[in-house]
Amino acid sequence: MPSSPSRQAELQRLAARPFAHRGLHGAGRIENSRAAFQAALDCGHGIELDVQASRDGEAFVFHDYDLRRLTGREGGVADLPSASLAAITLTGTDETIPPLPEILALVAGRGGLLIEVKAKGASVYHLCASVAAALEGYDGPVGVMSFNPHVGHWFARHRPAILRGMVVTEENKRGLRGAIERRLALWRARPDFLGYDVRDLPSRFAAACRNRGMPVMTWTVRTAAQRATAAAHADQIIYEDRE
Repeated sequence: MPSSPSRQAELQRLAARPFAHRGLHGAGRIENSRAAFQAALDCGHGIELDVQASRDGEAFVFHDYDLRRLTGREGGVADLPSASLAAITLTGTDETIPPLPEILALVAGRGGLLIEVKAKGASVYHLCASVAAALEGYDGPVGVMSFNPHVGHWFARHRPAILRGMVVTEENKRGLRGAIERRLALWRARPDFLGYDVRDLPSRFAAACRNRGMPVMTWTVRTAAQRATAAAHADQIIYEDRE
């Protein structure tokens, strides 16, 4: 939970505008691409993006663990070294998979940035350290977030100044067991904000966190009905234009 007025101010700065989910993609722009990020910036909006680690531990902006859907290539992101990943083109474009530092240079503080850290299990060190190194000296509003509570725990211990969020979905995690899991994850991750599945709103867990001063960003908002839900139960949206 935010513990100081300055941290609250950072959160307000981060969440000042809606976030384009994986950039403003569609109309020939592929998700998590330079073109999609530039389009979001041109609209004056923030950006949500995904990062995962190459075989040698460098942070690359890419959503799927498998390369096939977005590149047509076989294999996984974690199977290849950074030099190989940086040479792979995104399907239907002449763009390559971008390393995180390049996207940070592109955004350059012009909009809020949510970095979803995609790490499996407890082995989060290399990816978290790569993200933290890329963010050294970055002056724009930024937060890291993850479904994996070990990521939040790493940043709380090693880079506590960076805003951190916990991504939550209640899908297949309802009832008492799901509630206990969410509380344990909250304790482990020590987030400043939540990234909550809009399909689960309203949620007693989200409402309780929000009432204690923890902002809720909600994903992925695609319809007018979901925008209305978000307006009532969240502080900012992570959206895709579908209507």
